[in-house]
Amino acid sequence: MRKKPELLVTAGSAEEVIQFIDAGADAVLVGEAAFGLRLSGDIMIDELASLVPLAHERSAQIYVAVNNVFDNEGIAKVEDYLKKLAELQVDAVVYGDPAVLRIVRMHGLQLRLHWNAEMSVTNYRAANYWAARGAVRAVLARELNLEEILEFKRGAKLEVQVQVHGMTNIYHSKRNLLGNYIEHLGKDAAAIDRSMDNGLFLIEQERLEERFPIYEDPNGTHVMSSDDVCMLEDLHELLAADIDSLRIEGILKSTEYIETVIRAYRTAIDLYAADPDAYSFNEEWLDAIRRLQDPDRELSFGFFYKEQVY
Repeated sequence: MRKKPELLVTAGSAEEVIQFIDAGADAVLVGEAAFGLRLSGDIMIDELASLVPLAHERSAQIYVAVNNVFDNEGIAKVEDYLKKLAELQVDAVVYGDPAVLRIVRMHGLQLRLHWNAEMSVTNYRAANYWAARGAVRAVLARELNLEEILEFKRGAKLEVQVQVHGMTNIYHSKRNLLGNYIEHLGKDAAAIDRSMDNGLFLIEQERLEERFPIYEDPNGTHVMSSDDVCMLEDLHELLAADIDSLRIEGILKSTEYIETVIRAYRTAIDLYAADPDAYSFNEEWLDAIRRLQDPDRELSFGFFYKEQVY
C-alpha cells in the first residue's frame, strides 16, 4: 500500500464541511472574509467551535485561511483571531503575510503553518526559507507546470500542495473596480449586486467565447479563470511524485458538483495507492464530472503542460 496524499477541498458553510468529509475529503479549508481571500462563504469562530470536533471525529482536518492582504488596521485584529483558532485546535492556518507567522511564533501558538503567497510560490528555495522559520507546507502557484512542480517537490523541505481541480484566480485588486465602472456608466452601484452570487463575467472583444467570472467582496475585486483545471486523467503523475496534498477549489461551484469531484478523485487516489502498477484511469470518473460541468467552462490541464514565462 503506497502512502496516500491528502485530498483537500474548500467549503463555504458548516454543512458543506461535513458533506465533503463524508464524500471523501481528508481536509477542508474554511475561513471568513475579514481574514481570508476568495472564500465560498464565511464560517465564523462560533461555528468552528463545534465544527472542528465533528471533523476530528471523522478523522478529517480543518484548515483556516488567514491569507488576506492586511493593512495596519487589519493585521491588528489577526492576533486575537489566531489565539482563538489555536484554542479551538484547528489543524493549520494558511498564510501569505509574514506578520501572521511572527504572531504565531511570538505567542507560541500551537498552529501548523501553510505558506501560500499566491503566484510567488514558484521555487523550493523560497519555500525552504519559510520552512526554516516554521512553515510546514508550501501551497504552489497555479502557474507552475508539471516539470516545475516535480522539481519543487524534490528540493522542498516541507509538504507540497497542488491544486488539481477548479477555477483559479487571475486578478485581484483591493479597489472596487466593478462599482467604479458601474458609476462611470451613470448607474447606482449600490443598487446592483456585485457579489459572487450574481454571475457577472468579463468578456474580451478578441475572445468572445471566453467568460471570466468577476465579483466584488469586502476584500475588493476578483477575476477568475475562464476554464476549470482538471488533473483527474493524469493524476497518477502527481501521485507517483508523492505530492503531499491535492486541492479541489470549490468556489463558484454547487455542493453537488464538488461532492462528485471529491468522489472521483477519492476513487483514483485509493486505487492508485492500493496497487500503483495495476492502476488505470477510468473514463467514467470524468464522465460523472462532465455531466455537471458548466458547458461554457472547459475542463483543462491548466498550466501543467505549458511553458510559463514570468
